[in-house]
Amino acid sequence: MKKNQKKMAHTPIRIIKTVLATGLFAIMCSAIAFPLLAGLLASFRPGTELIRRGLSINLDFSTLTLSNYKYLFGKNADSAKYFMWYKNSIIILILSVTITLFVCYFVAYGLTMYEYRFKNLLFTLVLATMMVPFEILMLPLYKEIIKLHLVDTYFGVIVIGICNASTIFFFRQFLSGIPKDLLSAARIDGANEYRIAASIILPLAKPAFASMGILSAMGCWNAILWPLLVLKGAEKFTLPIGLNTLLTPYGNNYDVLIAGSMFGILPIFVIFLFFQKYIIEGMTAGAVKG
Repeated sequence: MKKNQKKMAHTPIRIIKTVLATGLFAIMCSAIAFPLLAGLLASFRPGTELIRRGLSINLDFSTLTLSNYKYLFGKNADSAKYFMWYKNSIIILILSVTITLFVCYFVAYGLTMYEYRFKNLLFTLVLATMMVPFEILMLPLYKEIIKLHLVDTYFGVIVIGICNASTIFFFRQFLSGIPKDLLSAARIDGANEYRIAASIILPLAKPAFASMGILSAMGCWNAILWPLLVLKGAEKFTLPIGLNTLLTPYGNNYDVLIAGSMFGILPIFVIFLFFQKYIIEGMTAGAVKG
């Protein structure tokens, strides 16, 4: 009886906590969803309506139209420039994420799976680079890019991020949970070190690749400061830089800007849908024993 009474006493407290937690998360979700919904509605309004009303979620169906998207996908100069920038961003995204993930994985593999002198010191130096703001490193990096003749090239945009410290740290933390007995067993079976890293350990790291793939893709897709510094010609601009050129003191092309911004979300959304199952696997791995 006493146990039942205690359970009955705790039930209202649990309900209150659940309601408060649900309300808090609902507020947070609304704060995140509001700009996205406002931008989506604005993409279906003429540029004059956007200037007059700004970003709002006012559902006035009389102002909603497909004209912005028809113009964006039409055969005109603005459309041609937009999809040229889109193509540049896709190329840089694919190259940057692919190279970064594999380089950081093998660096983290070396820092995790082997024992040697100064191993911890090397890892500390990797972490130390995370404490230096990019704005401090930007000028020295740009001088190096000039000396390497990589200005106004895709690789000049990509090269500074292919050995990202935070990605190395994440991979190292994930790989540290994989038993090293797998390496010993593979060596006994005659596998060389490259095969062990690429064929045995790498498939186990799919959740880490998925998580870092999404984060790297978001950072690469939205990057504007470094690409703006490296890329000189308009034909090499990425999408964020190109969209910013539509806002000038002499006129603002809001029709393409808003519709193009919303359509620009699509690649990251597709990447998230593709990788989310691996992220869930990583979060639930080890949750069930036996």
